Amino acid sequence: MSQAPHSVADIRQSFLDFFAQRGHTVVPSSSLVPANDPTLMFTNSGMVQFKDVFLGTDKRPYNRATSVQACLRAGGKHNDLENVGYTARHHTFFEMLGNWSFGDYFKKESIQWGWELLTQVYKLPPEKLLATVYIDDDEAYDIWHTVIGLPAERIVRIGDNKGGKYKSDNFWMMADTGPCGPCSEIFYDHGPHIPGGPPGSPDEDGDRFIEIWNHVFMQFDMQEDGSVVPLPAPCVDTGMGLERLAAILQHVHSNYEIDLFQALIQAAARETGCTDLTNPSLKVIADHIRATSFLVADGVIPDNAGRGYVQRRIIRRAIRHGYKLGQGKPFFYKLVPDLVAQMGEAYPKLKEQQAHITAVLKAEEERFYETLANGMHILDAALPEGATVLPGDVAFKLHDTYGFPLDLTQDVCRERGVSVDEAGFNTAMQHQKDTARAAGKFKMDKALAYDGADNQFTGYDLLEDTGQIVALYVDGEPRQRIQAGDRAVVVLDITPFYAESGGQVGDQGALLLANRPGAGVFSVNDTLKVKAGVYGHHGELTEGELVVGDAVIAKVDQAARAATMRNHSVTHLMHKALREVLGEHVQQKGSLVTPERTRFDFAHNAAVTPEQTREIERRVNAEVLANTDTQARVMDIDSAKATGAMMLFGEKYGDSVRVLDIGTSRELCGGTHVHRTGDIGLFKIVAESGVAAGVRRVEAVTGENALAYLQQLEDTVSSAAATLRTPPAELGERIHANLDTIKALEKEIIALKGKLASSQGDELASQAVQVKGIKVLAAKLDGADAKTLRETLDKLKDKLGAAAVVLAAVDGDKVQLAAGVTKAETGKVKAGELVNFVASQVGGKGGGKPDMAMAGGTDASKLPQALAAVQAWVAERL
Repeated sequence: MSQAPHSVADIRQSFLDFFAQRGHTVVPSSSLVPANDPTLMFTNSGMVQFKDVFLGTDKRPYNRATSVQACLRAGGKHNDLENVGYTARHHTFFEMLGNWSFGDYFKKESIQWGWELLTQVYKLPPEKLLATVYIDDDEAYDIWHTVIGLPAERIVRIGDNKGGKYKSDNFWMMADTGPCGPCSEIFYDHGPHIPGGPPGSPDEDGDRFIEIWNHVFMQFDMQEDGSVVPLPAPCVDTGMGLERLAAILQHVHSNYEIDLFQALIQAAARETGCTDLTNPSLKVIADHIRATSFLVADGVIPDNAGRGYVQRRIIRRAIRHGYKLGQGKPFFYKLVPDLVAQMGEAYPKLKEQQAHITAVLKAEEERFYETLANGMHILDAALPEGATVLPGDVAFKLHDTYGFPLDLTQDVCRERGVSVDEAGFNTAMQHQKDTARAAGKFKMDKALAYDGADNQFTGYDLLEDTGQIVALYVDGEPRQRIQAGDRAVVVLDITPFYAESGGQVGDQGALLLANRPGAGVFSVNDTLKVKAGVYGHHGELTEGELVVGDAVIAKVDQAARAATMRNHSVTHLMHKALREVLGEHVQQKGSLVTPERTRFDFAHNAAVTPEQTREIERRVNAEVLANTDTQARVMDIDSAKATGAMMLFGEKYGDSVRVLDIGTSRELCGGTHVHRTGDIGLFKIVAESGVAAGVRRVEAVTGENALAYLQQLEDTVSSAAATLRTPPAELGERIHANLDTIKALEKEIIALKGKLASSQGDELASQAVQVKGIKVLAAKLDGADAKTLRETLDKLKDKLGAAAVVLAAVDGDKVQLAAGVTKAETGKVKAGELVNFVASQVGGKGGGKPDMAMAGGTDASKLPQALAAVQAWVAERL
């Protein structure tokens, strides 16, 4: 008889093999970030990647599928974060084994194969298994009882337990309407020594009977009135938790005792120094290294919003548990190789991105450790013995000043039996928002009271068009007429002016009275949206007057628009190149497109190297030289998704969207763009920097601006070469040679300072005064730096024997101090106290070891008096 697979790796593979042998296509795990699904924050079950198939909006080349899906439940509706580490089966990240039929086989095959896999492949004792069926599902009941042979007492009918027909744990619905159907769950009986009753009983929440596999039979279409009609092609969707199954097959009760988790727990123990392998904190860390690593591999970088915020919460929760175990320095990122060793074969992306995952987690961990100790100190001080509630303002201070998410504070408090005043926290948060909003500077003092029709935008095709004035505003108030000198907002029924949106600035230009040239000239310096679909032209009337109803010629500044389009179009090409060169984790975090340059913020956890910058420039300029046509198509959102167009994270899209093909890039964008990539002319990156944790910024120029930038660089190089009297081609060598000369001269200066200080030191030794058995010296050392002060101090201590010495150097108003006390005398006189005594008189402070200390000051005029007081201060302590 063959051996049942027991390791997690073997269980995972044997599941896929079993269904592959039965005609199922093995489908790889999809990303933890659902593709174009705004209803889910994370992939939380195996069926997510097949959702469109069940809804009938997609069709696959197969009708049977099987997969092992990476899942996450740590945000939004599906959130198990708080329970992780404290229960036997809760995780943030978990793996779901599943098989699907899309209009092919149905209940009989699904149940038979499930039973066969569990009892014949995994060798589970049949008498340990029981099944549930929906109360009205006689078909499933008969299959279990007649075909499988399961005794009636081990088949449980589950009925209405959620208030109304079809409101049952054993009746699955995708939504209020649409595909739905009964379920059949398979449970494992751990035995009477474990508390708990079978499903459907009053004691069902116990741990004796554990659900391991759910078979969903989609056979109905739920109508709006609550009735159901049969689906033309019934489907099957099953899901079995890999960790739960492994615990049963490995004869352990907790998921954290299976081989995969034990390896990660031991790694966590190694890095934290914790020897108790049952400690809940080790379980938290082991769970969280899986979740955070897979999230990074799928492009989720720690952030302050959305998925990135959930990622940050999980990382910081793991770090906090390491801190709780006594680990005071970064450790979490060191577990990535252990995770890759356990799961890299099944999930190759982990192997491919190991270095990137490690770098992201390390950077986030280093940042958080800088504030963790301070935050915990504040939390400890706010929770004296017997405290039951943490004030809301303290929780907000931890959040606002120390980067402690509220849930992390709640996590710590929960462990201590303390609740958090959430109402007080929310009040403090709202107060901050109100204050920030009141202090903000806006281009208009208040929203314009416009309730007319949307305007027609013609700027994709035209830079000049005729429109009629439909509204005028001065200082936010509606006007029928404006006069020369008025700063106003003009709304037209038709306009070629593009209003600021999607990072592209608004157009500039002029509005001219159509029938009376020169009688009315309005200079437009910006175009902003009054509301969606209504563009406001902001500027000043320089001549004549304008009246509501006047026809005007709207003329966009062509040069500014052309430069802006070059920069906007190249942003699309740059975005694509960044993802190709740096990795698909790169996601846009913000952009600004002006006539002068493009500024692009993106998720990435390291500086872009010079080599990477050159490769990005090479790829973009290759697209420019290809001189391909730009294509714009307007289509419904679903059709746009089907084209594979890049949808920017966090953007809101309507039912109709504009798909832009620029070179080989494809994105959804409503901005204005060049007609051909060659119109961009030249692309050059001019700056790269970090703007926030895990967010980098690239700035670039195109066309005439790129040429001007290169010419300016050329002028700089030529000027430097002329100053150094060398040809530009040899400038680098000359600079290095000069730097070598400067370094040599600096070494000479240091040596000379040392000789000078040494000679001064010999002279100073004779100035030491005997005070109660030790020699005391307080003197100024001309021309000395900190290093010279220390070296001279050591020589004087050796020369004087028992001594207390203070040396000072002055540079303008600044004072540098060094104090030294011979070792035998540090019991009575300490160098740190001595140097602080002097420093406090010259506007400074300092500190150090008992035998050596440094300090600084800002008031050199008080130095003579401070040095003169040293003898008396030492005498008081002897």
